[in-house]
Order: sequence, then C-alpha cells, then structure tokens
Amino acid sequence: MDSDGALVEHARPKLRSPILIAAFRGWNDAGDAATLAATHIGRMWAAEKMASIDPEEFYDFQAVRPQVELVDGVTRKITWPANEFWSAELEGNRDVILVVGTEPSHRWRTFSRLILDVAERHGVELLVTFGALLADVPHSRPVSITATGADAELVKRLDLVRSRYEGPTGIVGVLHDTFGKAGIASASLWAAVPHYLSVTPNPKAALALVQKASQLIGIPVATAELERATNDYEESVAEMVAGDEDVQAYVHVLEERADEREVEDDDPIDPANLPSGDALAAELETFLRERT
Repeated sequence: MDSDGALVEHARPKLRSPILIAAFRGWNDAGDAATLAATHIGRMWAAEKMASIDPEEFYDFQAVRPQVELVDGVTRKITWPANEFWSAELEGNRDVILVVGTEPSHRWRTFSRLILDVAERHGVELLVTFGALLADVPHSRPVSITATGADAELVKRLDLVRSRYEGPTGIVGVLHDTFGKAGIASASLWAAVPHYLSVTPNPKAALALVQKASQLIGIPVATAELERATNDYEESVAEMVAGDEDVQAYVHVLEERADEREVEDDDPIDPANLPSGDALAAELETFLRERT
C-alpha cells in the first residue's frame, strides 16, 4: 500500500515499455462501451490484477453506491466501486497495463496522480483512454471512432485528430492533462453511440473501440466474442425498432444524415461538435411530437 493508503499493490510485474489503456464507468461511458472494450482486452490478453485504488477517499457513496449481494444465498457481501490495474505480458517488445474503474466523485487530481505514479514506476510511454458519447447516429451504420491527441508529434505519428474540445470534462480529460504535464504522450479514442437506444451494454461500439486501439498500438486482439455479441445486439435492436413506426422514421432521418456526412467528409465525428444529451433528447421529442 502506498504512503497515504489509497493504492493497494497486489503484484509487481516486470513490464517492458508498457502502454497504459484506461476506461471509466460514468459520464464518458455511454452504453458501457468504453469499459466493456477495456475489460474485453484484458480478458483476451489474460491480464492479471496488479493493483487497486481504495475507494474511500474518492467517492460520494450516496451518488455511487456500493452493491450488496448474497454469497451462497446466506452471507451478505458488499462490493465497493472498483478501480483496478491489470497487467498483460505480450509477445513482442512491449506490454500493457489496463486501468478499468469508475469515475471518482472527489479529489480528481490526487486520483490521477495515483495512476501516474503507477505508470511512471513501470515506465509507461503512452496512455490510451477509451470513451463513448451519445450522438445523433443510427445503430444501422458503422460506429464512428474519433482518435484525438494533444501532442503534435504523436498526432502526426499515429494519424490522430488534434483535440479541439472545449467544455465540461471528466476524469479522462484530467488524466490526459496529468500525463501531459509529466511528459507522457496520450491519445483518446471516442465511440459515437446512438442516443435513442437504452440497450446496454453496447458491444458494437466496444468492438469498434477495440479494433481501433489494436490498429493504433499495433497489437492484435481477438474479437470473435465481441463480434458474436454485436450480431445478437443488432438483431435485438432491429427487432425493437421494427416494432415502432415512430422510431423507424427517426432512424431513417439519422441514416440520411449519416450518409450525407460520409459523402461530404471522410473524417469521423468530432466530439467537440456533438450536441448535449439534453439537446439530443429534445430533438427526439420534437420529432415524435411533429408526427402525432
């Protein structure tokens, strides 16, 4: 455990120039796509837990409540919000650290520095974060992934989009700022998730994040499991949409917009230009009202 008791070490693996991949439940995890993608990568790479962050100092437990469950139908067990570090030793000349957790309520800078401490201790050279945002996109089209970065050299080397976002940020944004000030390059992958779907998790968006991350870092990831889940997801959503004429009509409008964007501009959706969740909800309500 570290000096202030927040970081608990479970193992000290010897890693080679690792990449750190991070995803957090909460504001930047629409459809649970970001955390599902990171969890899938950890499972496919047989990652082992190396550390965790004690949640006591970082959460408002009235907002992010722990869960109670019965073990063997008798013993009550409380599961607290988890932020865990997992390491995977891969073929080639570099390894990976995965951080999968929940966006904290308090002390974001301290929380980010804990992650930075682990990264520096193991010689991390690149941070890659996953995020997913609600957008006015149809479920029937390929998932748009935007890869952004702030460092000019990294943007050029990895063919990223220079981040132009201004506005409220989450723990992902604070983490990038912390790593940038420490001289560690970082990239952020964002999936656009249809705002009209309440179906979670969204394996289609998670699959797109995994595939883009694999391409970005040059390390293959098996995706057969996510592909099967995506097929089941698409069948379920298609059945749901087919049963509601109003939703069908709205999806058709989104498909036309998506096709126009594809013709006019090959660039993926820019998170800086995405409307807010409230604006998206208002648009859907207006569309449905006009059809009555």
